[in-house]
Amino acid sequence: MQLRFSQLERFQDQFVAGLVTTVELTLVCVVAGLLIGLLCSALQQRGRPVVRRIVYGYVEIFRNTPSLIQLFVFYFLLPDAGVLLTPFGAASVALSLYFGAYMSEIIRSGLDSIPAAQSEAGACLGLSTYQIYRHIILGPALRNIYPSMVVQIIILLLGTSLASQISVNELFQAATFVESRSYLSFEVYTILCAIYFCLVLVTKLLTSLIGRLAFRWPIRR
Repeated sequence: MQLRFSQLERFQDQFVAGLVTTVELTLVCVVAGLLIGLLCSALQQRGRPVVRRIVYGYVEIFRNTPSLIQLFVFYFLLPDAGVLLTPFGAASVALSLYFGAYMSEIIRSGLDSIPAAQSEAGACLGLSTYQIYRHIILGPALRNIYPSMVVQIIILLLGTSLASQISVNELFQAATFVESRSYLSFEVYTILCAIYFCLVLVTKLLTSLIGRLAFRWPIRR
């Protein structure tokens, strides 16, 4: 089989544009999802029973239904209710809520891993609930769950390819466009896999560096 990668050079702008959109979508969903996860985990621990049930329902719905269906709901069904979203906006909302549901459970497990004695010690020192969470609980909890968070971020990065199904011009959509114009399926999807592989490697390197800088204090003395 003769490979013709050189014929794809004229489509490099499409690949670059798709790559940029994929990175932007991932960053938006990571930031929004982390905020959602922090809020939901706090409400599950400190909220009223009604609030806890609402948060529990949200987490269970988004963790136990396909993310592709969630994308379709936000893009195709919400306009019937008068809510109009762009393809990128619908993908951002759907994937952020999907990522936030998983982050909620991961963060909650991290908070539960901190011994209650540490919170009680903070209360004895006169610290407020916010100060206890900020200075005593949150740091060690995030260190405990950081590897799980990184894995979920990588899953989200690869899952952004689903946004192509609602016409978001991300990396997979760009590759599909190039393949339909060049008819070089093997070459196009080989390049696509290589780009995703490099994206995951870069993500691992960056998150590893962030982890070393953020959690470099000793665990034991």
